[in-house]
Amino acid sequence: MPHPEPSSVLPAQIAQNLARVRTRVDDAARAAGRAPSDVRLLVATKTQPANAVRAVVEAGADLIGENRVQELVAKAPDIADLVSAGRVAVHMIGHLQRNKVNQVLATATGVESVDSLSLAQALSARAVRDGRVLDVLVQVNVSGEGTKSGAAPDDAPALATAVAALDGLRLSGFMTIGAHSPDEAVVRAGFARLRGVRDAVVRSGAPGTADARELSMGMSGDLELAIAEGATIVRVGTAVFGPRLTPPR
Repeated sequence: MPHPEPSSVLPAQIAQNLARVRTRVDDAARAAGRAPSDVRLLVATKTQPANAVRAVVEAGADLIGENRVQELVAKAPDIADLVSAGRVAVHMIGHLQRNKVNQVLATATGVESVDSLSLAQALSARAVRDGRVLDVLVQVNVSGEGTKSGAAPDDAPALATAVAALDGLRLSGFMTIGAHSPDEAVVRAGFARLRGVRDAVVRSGAPGTADARELSMGMSGDLELAIAEGATIVRVGTAVFGPRLTPPR
């Protein structure tokens, strides 16, 4: 598979954009009465080449997310030193098929898109084989939109409880993609729904659920709404890198 062409966005511009986004996140946290340190910024690197990923890590990003398995695999050799040195964690944030688990876990330090027990079982088996504990988030489709992956909100607690019981996995929380709607109330209600799912699971006392406090929700266009509803991770790509590039083939 050919590597993406080098990014035309200069490292200095990436650094400036990253700083602006961090300011947005911090301001939104304060406006919600929260500490800025409560919200972690995940930089989504979809379609971005390795040199852009390296530039954003040099600018201070310590968490990146990949949507596509093939992109993660293509970039892995170029960022392996950053991962092994602990300078950046890599999360899989896109839909993941069971037959791609081995490829993903060769690089990823976490998976935010667990949407079925069968996928969780495949991740568990690989993590146990590797002698590691993998952080995972259960993806929930709070909007009910057919284009989005994730468990239904009513099914998510049972899935989360089952995932939490698997060896080699640490259920650290929940992820969603906000509703595709111009109505902020609709978008915010979806984020509130995910918070409710999280709270119910943590309160359940089921084994392995006590630490499931992460809420990965909110992107470039709706991160303020997500933070107001309790997001602990926001996933931002275009606001850092500019318009997405054509993905490699």
